Order: sequence, then C-alpha cells, then structure tokens
Amino acid sequence: MKRILIAAIVILFSMHTKAQILAPVKWSYAAKKINKEEAVIFLKATIDNGWHIYSQNVKDGGPVKTSFTFTPSKDYTVAGKTAEPAPVTKFEKVFNMDVSYFEHAVVFQQKIKLKAGEAMIKGQLEYMTCNDKQCLPPANIDFSIAVK
Repeated sequence: MKRILIAAIVILFSMHTKAQILAPVKWSYAAKKINKEEAVIFLKATIDNGWHIYSQNVKDGGPVKTSFTFTPSKDYTVAGKTAEPAPVTKFEKVFNMDVSYFEHAVVFQQKIKLKAGEAMIKGQLEYMTCNDKQCLPPANIDFSIAVK
C-alpha cells in the first residue's frame, strides 16, 4: 500500500512539472514627450519564434485582433487611432481567410494630447497568439505608462 501511495505521488509530481504555462508574448511600454502638450506611447510585443499576434485590422470571422482601450482621464486624451507597422498577410486555413499578423516583435504607437504636464496613461490591451499548431485563448493585459 505504501508503494502505491509513493508511486501516485511521484506520478502526480511529474505531471505537475511537465505542465507549462505558455507565454510566447512579452509586452513592454515607453513614452516620449513631443512637446508639453503631446506625447507618443509605445506598446511593444516581443514574440517568441514560431508564434505571431494579429493586427488591429482583422476582418470579422477571423482570429481575435489586437486592440487597445485607454482609460478616460482628466490628464490626457487619445489623439487618433493606434498606429501599427505593415503586417504580414497570409491565408490561414483554420480561419479560411487572409489574416494579418506580426512575428518576432511589433511596436504599436498612440499619440496622446496632454492636459497637464505629466500623465499616467492607463488602459487594457487584448490580443491572441498562435503558432502553426495551436492558438492560445485571447489575453487581456492592463498597462500603465508614465509620461513625464
């Protein structure tokens, strides 16, 4: 009986150590003041080899597109849409359509109009990441970027 218990513990422990949480995308943030009334914030995704995230401009019926929501504030307003570089566009069988995505790294940029000299830009981003074998559930990440 003791051997069975020890064997069960060893099996459970080995299963636990093999379980890995996939996190193929790391986000980082920065801000640059253009003048005392304007700034640009940078939202950078560093993407593991073999993985990709989708553009903000994915048609309905496709994967979850990357999106940014900025928390309203008395210290700033968002000026225009979030800019992105030119994505790779290819046909993906799983979605039966052309989709646009980014590999390795991508920097999104958002212009901000400052109402005060400094601001804390807060918000949330949503994205979905896939490789050639699987897609991970969409992720939502809160961000906070200081503009000084």
